[in-house]
Amino acid sequence: MAVLEAGQSGIANVPVLNLRSDFAGMDDLPAQMAEIGRRARAAARLMALASAQTKDIALRTIAERLRASRETILRENARDVAAAEAAGQSRALIDRLTLDDARLAGMADAVEKIGALADPVGRQLAAIERPNGLLIERVAVPLGVIGVIFESRPNVTADAGALCLKAGNAAILRAGSDSHRSAVAIARAMSEGLVAAGLPADAIQIVPTRDRAAVGAMLAGLDGCIDVIVPRGGRGLVERVQAEARVPVFAHLDGVCHVYVAACADLDMARSLLLNSKLRRTGICGAAETLLVDRACAGTHLVPLVTALLDAGCAVRGDEAVQAADPRVTPASEADWRTEYLDAIISARVVDGLDAAIQHIETHGSHHTDAIVTGDREEATRFLAEVDSAIVTHNASTQFADGGEFGFGAEIGIATGRMHARGPVGVEQLTTFKYRVHGSGQTRP
Repeated sequence: MAVLEAGQSGIANVPVLNLRSDFAGMDDLPAQMAEIGRRARAAARLMALASAQTKDIALRTIAERLRASRETILRENARDVAAAEAAGQSRALIDRLTLDDARLAGMADAVEKIGALADPVGRQLAAIERPNGLLIERVAVPLGVIGVIFESRPNVTADAGALCLKAGNAAILRAGSDSHRSAVAIARAMSEGLVAAGLPADAIQIVPTRDRAAVGAMLAGLDGCIDVIVPRGGRGLVERVQAEARVPVFAHLDGVCHVYVAACADLDMARSLLLNSKLRRTGICGAAETLLVDRACAGTHLVPLVTALLDAGCAVRGDEAVQAADPRVTPASEADWRTEYLDAIISARVVDGLDAAIQHIETHGSHHTDAIVTGDREEATRFLAEVDSAIVTHNASTQFADGGEFGFGAEIGIATGRMHARGPVGVEQLTTFKYRVHGSGQTRP
């Protein structure tokens, strides 16, 4: 399949606009942000008409440009990491911020995988034939312009941009101060890939300032140019977005994820799943933050599980029963049950059966991801049905809460609300729909 030359969009009868120019002389932030919004809206109109083939060519080309830009991206990321270390940022934040050859290769591979997915645009979601002969179709269409506000994860630049592109949208990306240099370098490579495939460079824009006022401008909607906001970051960012946004929001506040080891849990499986859920990567939203152990198996399971966590370098904060299991356990406060540590720390308590476990999760959880470990199928069925979280797992790590692991290629975030999107937000969730009504002259009496 030949790659389109620059200037060939694959969009019939629609010229490719040169939407990219610098912001020289635009010192006024509101004017700068308004211009970004106008460019994004113009790019979104073209993206909505782009063929599946053109979008897939663009994504493959972007993946190639990311690989070719390896030295630049890693150099800029090293500057971000050095600044974060000098500022005394946490180990967990620095882990989220850091790119290396493997993570950069994974980023490019994820973009290619998104390109290999089925095109979500134009799908017929329903067809209704009315008694008067009207045929009504419900068809998937792009959302339009998606604003993504994120903090320390530079890979969100590539994931979010690629997912928005695949779904026929334009993206305005605002990176946090910690990852700004990395994000700019990644976004530059992505824009080069768009142009090479004949699509507007402004379909993926990075906000070129660390000024926090840019966030406020995005939350206000940029004069109607932004259709939805997706925040990726800590509680402070997400709470601000939810409080101030004047456009719809896909968001979650915290990933307070639980592992419940039920009475019929296999000890070796429980230990393996617990360690993976907590420690594979402590700084991601799918990391387990609370261990619940059923009192019925605490006599055989509690000490081995707590010991495994402590020996692996994880601090444990527990109730009285957990403190009695190992002298290294420190007391848990009431706040611990609601804390997203994003670090090698876990809270733990013994509960009196499935109902108590579900009640604890409902009271203290964040409706993100919760797991049960059990050999009892009926108990697992109840847990999966009654725990009101976006993702619930049976005998599987909470760290599978990831769009790539769900076969979505990547994700723009994990939504824990109930409107439109829930769980990993992939390409299908970045579309909406419209109705097409086909008639033969019908009029309404």
